[in-house]
Amino acid sequence: MTATGIDFGTTNSVVAQWLGDEAEVLALDAHHIDADWRRPGFDFLFPSVVGMSSLRRGPLFGWEAKLRSEEAAEACKRLLKSDEYVKIRGRRYAATTVAASVFQAMRDGAQHNLTTIERAVITVPANATGAARYRTRAAARFAGIEVQALLNEPTAAAISYVHDLEEDVQIMVFDWGGGTIDVTMLDHQDGFFEERASRGVTELGGLEIDRRLRALVLERAPARTAWTPAQQRQFGLDVERSKILLSSQESVTVMTPDGAAVQIWQGELEEAITDLVDRALAPLEQCLNDLHMAPRDVDAVLMIGGTSQIPSVRAAVAEVMQKEPVAVALCDPMTAVARGASIAAAVLAGEVDGVIQVATGHALGTVVKDNIGRKKFSQIIPRNSPLPWKECKSYTPLGDYARGLSVEIWEGDPDRPLDHPDNVQLTEFTLAYPRPSVREESRFLLEYTYDTNGLLHVKATLEHTGEEVLNEEVKSFGSGGPTPEVLKELDALMTGTTALDLPASVVAQNPGRPVPTPPKPVPSNVKAASPGAVGAPRVLVVDGSNLAWIGRSPRQPGVYESGDRPGYAQLESARAALASRYPGAEIHVVVDATFRHKVAEEERAAVEAALSKGNVIQPPAGTEGKGDALVAAIADDTGAVIVTNDNYIELQSRHPWLRGKGRVLGATYSRGVWVFTPRTCVAPRHRVVSAVPEVAARALIPPSSRPLADIEGRIHEE
Repeated sequence: MTATGIDFGTTNSVVAQWLGDEAEVLALDAHHIDADWRRPGFDFLFPSVVGMSSLRRGPLFGWEAKLRSEEAAEACKRLLKSDEYVKIRGRRYAATTVAASVFQAMRDGAQHNLTTIERAVITVPANATGAARYRTRAAARFAGIEVQALLNEPTAAAISYVHDLEEDVQIMVFDWGGGTIDVTMLDHQDGFFEERASRGVTELGGLEIDRRLRALVLERAPARTAWTPAQQRQFGLDVERSKILLSSQESVTVMTPDGAAVQIWQGELEEAITDLVDRALAPLEQCLNDLHMAPRDVDAVLMIGGTSQIPSVRAAVAEVMQKEPVAVALCDPMTAVARGASIAAAVLAGEVDGVIQVATGHALGTVVKDNIGRKKFSQIIPRNSPLPWKECKSYTPLGDYARGLSVEIWEGDPDRPLDHPDNVQLTEFTLAYPRPSVREESRFLLEYTYDTNGLLHVKATLEHTGEEVLNEEVKSFGSGGPTPEVLKELDALMTGTTALDLPASVVAQNPGRPVPTPPKPVPSNVKAASPGAVGAPRVLVVDGSNLAWIGRSPRQPGVYESGDRPGYAQLESARAALASRYPGAEIHVVVDATFRHKVAEEERAAVEAALSKGNVIQPPAGTEGKGDALVAAIADDTGAVIVTNDNYIELQSRHPWLRGKGRVLGATYSRGVWVFTPRTCVAPRHRVVSAVPEVAARALIPPSSRPLADIEGRIHEE
């Protein structure tokens, strides 16, 4: 099996294979490049674009999609962090599905070049979140590619450089491409690579520079007419091509759809992006500070990614580092990452000598409360820890005789507020005590084990007895092979089938989350309702967690009795009642990501089965707004009626229609009978605490009698 490396990029992807003594970069799609886009090295690029044309039934990929599409989905890699939806020909696909189709197209391109891609090392940004890493792996798997490892892009570039150099060096990699900026410090000693530090910004790249150049053009030639989508797309391509040309020539002339010719000089664009370059330099300086290093301690500076080749960017990096970056001839900015990934694949396959050591891009931990009741990030594994890595800390529940606790798993930056965008909740697990005890006897060690593929294992052990009370692997972003529903959605995209041709299917990476489709036809015996009317809604979105909690509430945080958990059977009875009352309606049932952990143990198998079949759906763990946000998003997209007793206060500014009449049904459950009545979401004068308790934050806090640093007692195991 040929050792393959794939640089899956925001704008362009590249594939390379190890041929026994050298890495060869594959020209997968060079025959589709138009003459005015031909530049040195562009033959090896595969644009990460999925497009549609009225002249073709199926989708377009690569250069065809970029240059000949009437409608295109671009930069799906950026959306993998939260698996946002992409709309293509009226059908919404998860970003993971779109990414899978790009991987599939690259596999097809390899076959046309008389080779195959069966397994590969795939690169990701050094600062990619755990969610993005999971979904990258899943997308490749759905396309039939076995993932040997996920490798950080800067490390791959350094491997490519050192393979030719064959000497011990300290390397700074400045990786600025279409979507992200990553700066990584690596040490190479006797064939051993170690990532010592990494910093970056996840949404800062060539796309932002395109917007600045577009603004320069429109400032001089404002649109005089309404441009069609096709004209808008062509103008965007002209702007991108002009940006590329300005890296090697003094000026360009950009034509607007109105026929205006605007000349832009290299110096003008450089001045317009000064603040972006300054932002890109910040991670470089942070890396040096993290390691207490001076620029003179760095032996080589590698600049990779298309944006890094802008003359003013290279000059700025050279000034900060007090040395010229490595020449392009020694480290190709476009292909070094894929080339290094293929060498890494050969190392993992035993075809090449060497050892590759990677490090965490984010800290990993949980949530506690400080002495004044504020939630904070409690770090367990620090950022820049070499993988694999294992650490644990000690925690004590808030009260005596807890039967169970909810343990939130977070990644991010513990130096920032918990609600900062860099901090993301991956999932939540339930820790079950075998017997209720006083606080000190309920104290436990929470252990995290993080492997080289970015997979996290969580274990909790009681300090008093040594009993294991939690043992889980983070699987909140999917596991196992692709389900039939996933394959159906991918097939729909690859064949160009529209939403009207297929029923709703689940999202590629999260089998419990379907993509809404147009409402089903209303049977002739049911009177169709006007948009927004509650009389006979065509689509209902059920706030499942809310309905499952009706009449149920824990007596204290973290403590559940049999009748104090959300009831899945109760939720299913609500679904049946709605189906009976509105026989022509399509019903979506949404629950929070933690719902399956909170129901009674005897109901969990039924919940898991419903999630796998798509009968119940959930958002990715850590999504802003959790289940409420997904309920509102589906209702907004389909014009549905929401069934909930919640006011959705935090969502009303984004979805003002929640305050209108006819879009919400309230639910009452009395002695086995469900009653649904029209209601409006009105924010109360005084904030009311939700009936669904937040047990996670309250359950995990250290004893107030001792400082946090004293009780955490970190243990390190090599």
